[in-house]
Amino acid sequence: MEKHIVPFATKLNEQRHIAAIRDAFMYTFPITMAASIVILINNLVFSKQGFIAQILFLPKFFPHLEDAQRLLNSVTNGTMNILSIFIAYLVARNLAKYFKADDMLVGLTGIAVFMIMYTPSIMKGGVTYLPTTYLGAQGLFVAMLCGGLVGEFLPKLTRIKKLQIKMPDMVPPAVARSFNGLIPIVFVIMAASILNFLIQLVAPQGINDVIYKSIQTPLTHIGVNIYGVIIIAIVQNLLWLVGIHGPNTLNALRSIIFTEADMSNQTYINLHGVVGVPHRVTWGILNDVFANMGGSGMTLGLIIAIFLVSRRKDYRAIAKLAFVPGLFNINEPLMFGLPIVLNPIMAIPFVLTPVVNILVGYFVTVVFNWIPSPAISMSWTTPGPLMPFIGTGGNLLGLVIGFVCLAISVAMYFPFVLAANKMAVPDDTEEDKDTTEKIEKGAKDEDINGTVEA
Repeated sequence: MEKHIVPFATKLNEQRHIAAIRDAFMYTFPITMAASIVILINNLVFSKQGFIAQILFLPKFFPHLEDAQRLLNSVTNGTMNILSIFIAYLVARNLAKYFKADDMLVGLTGIAVFMIMYTPSIMKGGVTYLPTTYLGAQGLFVAMLCGGLVGEFLPKLTRIKKLQIKMPDMVPPAVARSFNGLIPIVFVIMAASILNFLIQLVAPQGINDVIYKSIQTPLTHIGVNIYGVIIIAIVQNLLWLVGIHGPNTLNALRSIIFTEADMSNQTYINLHGVVGVPHRVTWGILNDVFANMGGSGMTLGLIIAIFLVSRRKDYRAIAKLAFVPGLFNINEPLMFGLPIVLNPIMAIPFVLTPVVNILVGYFVTVVFNWIPSPAISMSWTTPGPLMPFIGTGGNLLGLVIGFVCLAISVAMYFPFVLAANKMAVPDDTEEDKDTTEKIEKGAKDEDINGTVEA
């Protein structure tokens, strides 16, 4: 990895478009972190199925507990649900800074182009409604694309003197700056509108719908078997790596494939118990129970690996903040703060770790029959290592296997966290700081000795 992957990853991270996208996600980290904490509280405490609500028997004492969720529900509308708007702005602005252009105007144009390319509005009862589906994580790919194109071409257009409108010196700088980029912005938004029109001739719901259907359609015929679960897991995490919210994008597809089997299992459990459920290979049993600890990619294992072997200050700081949300399977702080999105070092374990643990779950439940299939329905915020225990109705071996899966994920992330140490700049690692201090101390000692000898 040090010979091949690290040099490649370093060069890739220095590429201006990758750097612009990476930094954009890092800028959104405080917002995604704050939203994750609110979501965590809302689902753990105020939901009847929440882990803390269940262990403290809160629904018995507060029959209308879930009504309290309305206090915090709107937080996601101003954070996670408009994440694509933030990214369209920040990617364009970061590229504008690279070209030393007017980053504010370029960033705002990035938002404009993203909304021009957005899914068409709907007229109903004389009122216009704009679907919010692709404003959040599901629209990230298009947001990055729009921000990247605007950030690449608009700064170059603004440098063409024939397209500049020169204002008198007495005009305020902000106004003069706006007029200077007016004609290039007109060209960019007109080009975006024409492109959107052409796309809608083929796909009336726009480019977001094209991307969604091109992902969903090839997977619609996957059946309830181990190969189907693995394929969906791989595709889901590959989508995450390019900024598309994999779980949300494939949610409808998973529902089509696995809901009937899951409902059949629940009916069987209500009548006969957890042993002998008719469908032992479903997404909920194999992925959610064995391969989703910390969220997509088994990122709880990544957090622990960072604590154990990472020397990077930025990684360790983010891991500390992400640990509590990660314990309850919320990993947006890592996805956008580390980030994992477009991170070539973390891409390999992020995709492969869930696959390995899905296979572990398959062998212990189907091949060797060591534990019953953990088919009991659980809240998605249940701490990952406990899910095989709770899902099997309290099987102790299931609890052990849960921690074994977590240990496997830590081991798989280990070498890649070590490789990430090699990519850090000197100031980012604790070891390098110690080395620098030792060198400085040695230099001072030599000066003192030299003075004494003289």
